[in-house]
Amino acid sequence: MAAKIWGIAIVGAGYMAEEHARALASLPNTKIVGVCGRTRARAEVLASIHGTKAFDSIDAMYRETRADAVVVAVNELSMPDVSASCFSHPWVCLFEKPVGVDLQVAEQILDQGRRVGARAFVALNRRSYSSTRQALRELANDDGPRLISVLDQEDQEAARASGQPEEVVRNWMYANSIHLIDYFSFMARGDVVSVTHAAPWTPESPRFVAATIQFSSGDIGIYQAAWNAPGPWSVTVTNGHLRAEMRPLERLAIQRRGERRLTDIVPDIVDSEFKPGLRYQAEQLIGFLEGRNANLATLEEAHRSMALCARIYGLFPQS
Repeated sequence: MAAKIWGIAIVGAGYMAEEHARALASLPNTKIVGVCGRTRARAEVLASIHGTKAFDSIDAMYRETRADAVVVAVNELSMPDVSASCFSHPWVCLFEKPVGVDLQVAEQILDQGRRVGARAFVALNRRSYSSTRQALRELANDDGPRLISVLDQEDQEAARASGQPEEVVRNWMYANSIHLIDYFSFMARGDVVSVTHAAPWTPESPRFVAATIQFSSGDIGIYQAAWNAPGPWSVTVTNGHLRAEMRPLERLAIQRRGERRLTDIVPDIVDSEFKPGLRYQAEQLIGFLEGRNANLATLEEAHRSMALCARIYGLFPQS
């Protein structure tokens, strides 16, 4: 009996759509069966790379392909309409982050997905970096409290100059800081108890943001962001036995208790052959289709990270 070939549809034809399609197509039991993009010419180019065809609508693509899953890589402002179309079909959805330009839109999409019982995940690919997975394995050997420190750097002026719509630029913490804030959601244990601001968000003149997050497990998160100023992206997690440092995020170094130096951990080579995290995400998506649990962020988990982002930036009244 021939092995099942999983059909994957792609919505979007930009850079991230290309990278997802390349990662998925590298799996032996997976085939890209259609591409639907806002710009027909770009959709046709991506479709031709994978020997398939371009479609003018998501509905037409599903009717003809009966794809098992759809990967959505469109801009934030298009996400409400695109997600609604995707939720009308029984395939598994994998959405690029963020699922909505702000928390209110993300909540609407989450509610819509719940109403129809959608099977949906969010491609927060830092979770899937080999460095992240290696760090989680190291940290799992100590149940004691963790100190999670996140350094973020954002530049609204650069985002605006690159052509991002003004609404996206205004909500840039959801579009980009979410990559860093999401680390609190899976590195820390328990629920968020409180968020204390040492340097609150000042949208009229963005510069520094600093906040402390207390979790019910006893874990503590420290978030620092430099806006329109230089700085790295980095994450460090410390427990009683070791300090895991990811700077850059793609590489892990470990300092154990009693040691003075960090030891570099060799990352999985797959993160250099594909955009980091995407090949692992592709494997998880196909594994889910085959009946296994997927190590992917669900819509609910992605929403929790957006809600934490809102609390850190004071974008809605704290409860």
